[in-house]
Amino acid sequence: MNNLLNFYSKTASFNDAHRLFAEMPQRTTFSWNTLLSSYAKGGNIETARRLFDEIPHPDSVSWTTMIVGYNQMGRFNTTIHTFQEMISDGILPTQFTFTNVLASCVATGSLDIGKKVHSFVVKLGLSGVVPVANSLLNMYVKSGDLLRAEAVFDRMRLRDKSTWNIMISMHMQSGRFDAALALFDQMADRDIISWNSIIAGYCHQGYDTKALEKFSDMFRSSSLKPDKFTLGSVLSACANLESLKLGKQIHAYIVRADIDISGAAGNALISMYAKSGAVEVARTIVELRGTSNINVIAFTSLLNGYIKIGDVNPAREIFDSLKCRDVVAWTAMIVGYAQNGLLKDALELFRLMITEGPKPNSYTLAAVLSVFSSLASLDHGKQLHATAIRLEEVSSVSVGNALITMYSKSGCIKDARKVFNLICTERDTLTWTSMIIALAQHGLGNKAIELFEDMLKFNIKPDHITYVGVLSACTHVGMVEQGKRYFNMMKNFHHIEHTPSHYACMIDLFGRAGLIEEAYNFIKIMPIEPDAIAWGSLLSACRVHKNVDLAKVAAEKLLLIDPNNSGAYSALANTHSACGEWDAAAKIRKLMRDRAVKKEQGFSWVQIQNKVHIFGVEDALHPQRDAIYRMISKIWKEIKKMGFTPDTDSVLHDLDQEVKEQILRHHSEKLAIAFALINSPEYTTLRIMKNLRVCNDCHSAIKYISMLVGREIIVRDATRFHHFKGGSCSCRDYW
Repeated sequence: MNNLLNFYSKTASFNDAHRLFAEMPQRTTFSWNTLLSSYAKGGNIETARRLFDEIPHPDSVSWTTMIVGYNQMGRFNTTIHTFQEMISDGILPTQFTFTNVLASCVATGSLDIGKKVHSFVVKLGLSGVVPVANSLLNMYVKSGDLLRAEAVFDRMRLRDKSTWNIMISMHMQSGRFDAALALFDQMADRDIISWNSIIAGYCHQGYDTKALEKFSDMFRSSSLKPDKFTLGSVLSACANLESLKLGKQIHAYIVRADIDISGAAGNALISMYAKSGAVEVARTIVELRGTSNINVIAFTSLLNGYIKIGDVNPAREIFDSLKCRDVVAWTAMIVGYAQNGLLKDALELFRLMITEGPKPNSYTLAAVLSVFSSLASLDHGKQLHATAIRLEEVSSVSVGNALITMYSKSGCIKDARKVFNLICTERDTLTWTSMIIALAQHGLGNKAIELFEDMLKFNIKPDHITYVGVLSACTHVGMVEQGKRYFNMMKNFHHIEHTPSHYACMIDLFGRAGLIEEAYNFIKIMPIEPDAIAWGSLLSACRVHKNVDLAKVAAEKLLLIDPNNSGAYSALANTHSACGEWDAAAKIRKLMRDRAVKKEQGFSWVQIQNKVHIFGVEDALHPQRDAIYRMISKIWKEIKKMGFTPDTDSVLHDLDQEVKEQILRHHSEKLAIAFALINSPEYTTLRIMKNLRVCNDCHSAIKYISMLVGREIIVRDATRFHHFKGGSCSCRDYW
């Protein structure tokens, strides 16, 4: 009867097996185990457990059957608990027991328990059994304990393909390519998993070209055919390299070989076409396959492909058709809108996510905060800060870093510092860098330098962006010698190569300090070709310090690089004007007109009750024009009584003084301030944004206005923030 019971069990005839078992006059342990195995293998684990509990004397096979069943059903904690019960009952495990319980330790991250199981393996003399040793290898590799994994491998006298493949994969995933290739070369009989481990390892580490080279080697030196995992890796490499030609060849091979590429390989194919500029082909594949299996990587690639051509509507259609829109997909779509300048759409989708979608995570919040940073929308930013607190994500480093940037760009440097101070234990390089740059942009150069020195004391390694912030801090407060020291320390101590941004900072540092010749000499000895920013910095310094000769040199070099750079013409013309050379200035402006080069217009804007109001010079289009002009005339008279003298030299045209004064009075930032005074409550801070550098006259006037109206006025111009309060500015008149 046991043979018949065994037949019913193996053919999944559960009812017949159960009926026969019930009719058996005498049941042996084999009988119990046979029926138990049929239930466990058939997925009826609860029925199996009830039967197990009825077994008079469960043996090693009984316990192992339950352990294997629980592990296969994904009930990993129960697997480990059942193993512990087995040991407590004094039943010795088999190799099958160990392989399954070790797999559950991997799945639950229970390395400590796994180590105890390892001790038991050694005690029972099973460490030389290849499947058990492979399970130990896998556990240590997946847990990140590479030293113990290597120790297990070195002690193995017998090894199979899985052994070698586990070790090759481990070395590749940890970037130890030489060690992985040495093992790969020692293998007498490689399988497709061996090749996949090398190819996928290169891909994951960003060595896409090497991955494709290894794929080519496989075709040349092996009779093995690539599987869907191989193809997924090489298509991902093609996507990253934007190699459309090779990607098409691989796609053709897939079609000829009739390979099923559902899942990861299909998504990699979509990504390859989307990233390589064939986004419509990618869209066609999505339509043919449907969106049920599209993953977030493929969706993001599609989204980025449409962003490149300036059309996110098709991406939104795909997003709307996704059945499982997880938080990553929502975040990718929000970021896509933001990157394409569709900030309103980004905010609307975020609001929809709050009401209908998954709970936003730290990356979502950081992405939306970056939108508010771009808008300098403080009210929205504060609301999102409250949302982050409510969602318990405010302690996240990514959210904290985004909040620092948002508050800084909105002019709230104190709030930015509060957020920084709250990120006590998890500050990363970006956190420190964001705060250093914020302090530098707000004219608090000394505090930025102090913070940088604190960063070094905490052994946080700065990166090249940190040094841009540090050098900018030195620039904004005139710390020339300190700037030189940090510039040298960057390469000599931290081994960070100088980039064009760092050279431009040094030129700006010398130029703002009036060291024009030193700035020019620095350009001449630069080991890289000076770019437009470098020559532009020198030209700007020449304009401020009225050095016509060097201004001509800088403008000439700048126009060679960028012939349509309106700033070069304007700066050179303004330099001539500042020196009273009106005819020379007029010639430059005529040349600009003849070449159809349009000058960048200066404008300022202010946000009142979530609406942005934009003003140009002599603006006559605003609905409150008359009230604004009356207000600015009143202010102008009052501050002149207080001692303000209009800086008519700031008007770089040969005009009467009265006309110059009228032009100055109606500069865009002054009109924006007048409007804000009319439309905001008393004593509230005014926040004005400007696309160009604030002129000398406006800077002086706003100091007086802040004293007149008793308000703090924060102006963000093209390079920095100015905090005007009580008649003084945070820049201490050095900008």
